[in-house]
Amino acid sequence: MSSDPSALTVCCSLPSCTELLQNSFLLQLALGHFQPSCAAVGIGFYGNSETNDGVYQLIYALDNANHTFSGIDSLVFGTTRQMKVTLEQHMARLNEIFATQGDYVQTLKFMEQMAGNIVLQLSGLPVWEDVTVHLSQVTTEVSSVEYYRWLSYLLLFILDLVICLIACLGLAKHSKCLLITMLCCGLFTLILSWGSFSVDVSAAVGTSDFCVAPDKIILNMTQSGLSAEIVRYYLYCSQSLTNPFQQALTIYQRSLTTMQIQIQGLMQFAIPIFPSAEKDLLGMQKLLNSSETSLHQLTAMLDCRGLHKDYLDALIGICYDGVEGLLYLILFSLLAAMAFSTIICAVPRAWKHLASRDRDYDDIDEEDPFNPQARRIAAHNPTRGQLRSFCSYSSSLGSQTSLQPPAQTISNAPVSEYMNQAVLFGGNPRYENVPLIGRGSPPPTSFQKGKVIESLTAEFLQEECTQEKIEAGLVAAYPKYSPSMRATYLSVNDDHRRQYSNEFPA
Repeated sequence: MSSDPSALTVCCSLPSCTELLQNSFLLQLALGHFQPSCAAVGIGFYGNSETNDGVYQLIYALDNANHTFSGIDSLVFGTTRQMKVTLEQHMARLNEIFATQGDYVQTLKFMEQMAGNIVLQLSGLPVWEDVTVHLSQVTTEVSSVEYYRWLSYLLLFILDLVICLIACLGLAKHSKCLLITMLCCGLFTLILSWGSFSVDVSAAVGTSDFCVAPDKIILNMTQSGLSAEIVRYYLYCSQSLTNPFQQALTIYQRSLTTMQIQIQGLMQFAIPIFPSAEKDLLGMQKLLNSSETSLHQLTAMLDCRGLHKDYLDALIGICYDGVEGLLYLILFSLLAAMAFSTIICAVPRAWKHLASRDRDYDDIDEEDPFNPQARRIAAHNPTRGQLRSFCSYSSSLGSQTSLQPPAQTISNAPVSEYMNQAVLFGGNPRYENVPLIGRGSPPPTSFQKGKVIESLTAEFLQEECTQEKIEAGLVAAYPKYSPSMRATYLSVNDDHRRQYSNEFPA
């Protein structure tokens, strides 16, 4: 290792190892927080979407089942009302018309008995009104809770990304204010992450317990309102299970068919004798036709396949998509909590690095002649005259031969001219700003490089001393820069360029 002053000068111009380590640490800290946070937010978005899809699939299935139950009650109520009110009105008028004909009156009484059988069978069907009210409440509450849950997680994802960007920006700009803001927001987000973790775990455990044996739970919940036979019929919908409504529907259909046959006979034989009975008989026939349509619709709605499909859709939505989404949300909460815990624990160390960086910039030796920052500070310091003169360095080093400019074959006139012009323009001569290319010299050898650097160092010290004398008023200031001086400088520079091109041909 050479002890040449040029080596020391080059070393001082490079960034220190401490600053490089600090920048490397801050970069690793930013990446270590940014990557897990982005991964956690991506996983959270997927989990939130899956949970939302599962919950809304459950809501749609409950709505379909509720619509089916409401349709059954509507058909039963409408058919019962027609048999009790509308049909009885037609029979009362026909009894008055057929009062002289005992056979026709007996036919009307038989039809009245068949209508009573239909009403009796319909009254034996379960009433789903309480079930529809309960399902409507559940659907409304679940939909409201799911909307606010989805929106809350979306805001939490945005907050995580914003805090992550603030952290990276604060570390990149070495801003303590941004780090403090990130620290406060990070603590709040850390609390939210652990809170969401606990809520998601509770929801996942409860949903998983329900999905292990949903049939038993539903049987226990409905044992007070519905018979176990009906509930099993809809839960399992197996061919081995008999339809609990088959007997009632069969009696309904037979009674309705018998009434239609009787109406057709009365229209064929009674209308020619009693023309006034035609209107009531046609009204009864129309009522029986609508009752037959209601019978087909009721049979389709009471069949287990439609409600069983809604039941399976609800289970798939809550037990597959819902639980899967909750698991991803749990993973998001864990990753986010770990990322924010790491960055919060690392903030004090980052703060220490920033503080040490500030101390390094504050501890500047203003008397160091080779420190560009010190020279800039000294140029703007009004008390510079009270400081130690820079000429003392040159006088104290006057005995060293390395600082005395030896006789050289290479002229440094362009360099001195350049440094003189720097002073003329109001600035300070800067060693590191000397243009090497403008001198027209070829790449020097190691020996020539050492000689040139020694010469430049000596001239640099001489120019600094001259500048201090000018400021102290000991010597006259440099004349103002004129175009003739610029022409002289360019001509000297061209002479040296031609000289070096002749001595070192390409």
